[in-house]
Amino acid sequence: MIKISPSILSSDFAKLGADIESIAAADYVHFDVMDGVFVPNISIGLPVLSSVRKATDMVLDVHLMITKPHKYVGQFCDAGADIVVFHLEADEPQDVFAALEEIRAKGKKAGLALKPKTPAEAVRPYLHLCDMVLVMTVEPGFGGQSFMADMMDKVTAVRKMISEYGYDCDVEVDGGINPDTAKVCVAAGANVLVAGSDVFKAPDRAKRIGELRG
Repeated sequence: MIKISPSILSSDFAKLGADIESIAAADYVHFDVMDGVFVPNISIGLPVLSSVRKATDMVLDVHLMITKPHKYVGQFCDAGADIVVFHLEADEPQDVFAALEEIRAKGKKAGLALKPKTPAEAVRPYLHLCDMVLVMTVEPGFGGQSFMADMMDKVTAVRKMISEYGYDCDVEVDGGINPDTAKVCVAAGANVLVAGSDVFKAPDRAKRIGELRG
């Protein structure tokens, strides 16, 4: 089943509760956290996540674009995240293992994100601890970027690795997703699609979510 995870980075934060209600047809709420260090932008964090948790029963899919995520993953779990995905490039290997184990110990789903220049093979040592692998189809840090079609080989490679091991692991894509690029991503092996501006700028958000789902 294809799952849709609209990114509230593209929502109107002055009416965030209503905007989340407007995407009830989706599977997840994608929550982007940026620290201005790992990526050149600053977004939202723990207080907003706690508020969103109180406002919705939807699955909160938290994407940490921050340095040293092992220091913070537990706090994001406690603040209400259902899925915590962080960047493999943002920490040392031993801390990547520790962070994945902490997320799972808290009863949440754990995942790793890969920047465009990071090869699929980099995730292999950690796959047994992953419920999700996020392949970035833009450079992380800003919404509204163009889709990088050359990332589809990486999506396929990650899906192949997961299948080889027999793991129950989602492959998520994030960046430049619309009904056309969604089809390309699904064909390559993705089953969770993050879409920000394409959903929140649509006149009928529920309809657009259905179009993304295919």
